[in-house]
Amino acid sequence: MIELGSDAQKEMLEEVVAGAKKLALAHGEPDSRYDLAHVSTTSEGGKLTGRKAVVLNAGAADMLVVSARTSGAAGDESGISLYLVDPKGAGVTMRETPSVDGGRVAEITLDGAAGELLGAEGQAYAAIEKTAAAATVALCAEALGAMGVAHEMTVDYSKQRKQFGRAIGTFQALQHRMVDMGVEIEQARSAVINAAGKLEADRTERELVVSAAKNMIGRAGKYVAEEAIQIHGGIGMTWEYAVGHYAKRIIMIDHMLGDADHHLERFIKLSTAA
Repeated sequence: MIELGSDAQKEMLEEVVAGAKKLALAHGEPDSRYDLAHVSTTSEGGKLTGRKAVVLNAGAADMLVVSARTSGAAGDESGISLYLVDPKGAGVTMRETPSVDGGRVAEITLDGAAGELLGAEGQAYAAIEKTAAAATVALCAEALGAMGVAHEMTVDYSKQRKQFGRAIGTFQALQHRMVDMGVEIEQARSAVINAAGKLEADRTERELVVSAAKNMIGRAGKYVAEEAIQIHGGIGMTWEYAVGHYAKRIIMIDHMLGDADHHLERFIKLSTAA
């Protein structure tokens, strides 16, 4: 909305910042496979028809920001528009489900739902991509923090848990594994810092470093989460113990806005094009 909204529409952002109103972005579709340009939902005269998948916090949203195609074919960057849609309005059907990390997501079906256009018709892709880049870096930073906490908890646990009359942290094999966790975290930290510093760079440079960071976070996050659970043993998967919840969140973040494999493929394509 900052990029595309009118002055009247931007006034809503004050309520969003204050926590009085919530927005949810309904962009991904069942067959889009993380491709930001793959939009099959259509708009005819401001009436939206199509499906949106895994919409985060849609059930709690006061308004939905929905992408729809006003021209072109699915996969074209041009022809995508954004609309404000009332989630309780006519033509909107929502089915909520829990996500693995304890959040809520929804599948949304639009059948002639009324939408209020944000910005110029068919010109929303650049704003979507730029916003997705910033959101991806924010997710990477969150995952980095969760990885750090999981690592600290694992080191602390290894000093307390005893086996064969000794703290398991004194066993060299486990020491090496915890050091490897730390190395992965520091490599990921460098990638995230680099991506954060390039958000205002030109498009190609920005998207290259963002995809590199998301790929690194996905691979390192999976490694740290798995090692934390294995070193903790059975207690690491109990509901009452926090490290398992951090692991779930790390894995969930890998699947948000493109997983490690998607961003590796995207990085290669961007590098080739550059």
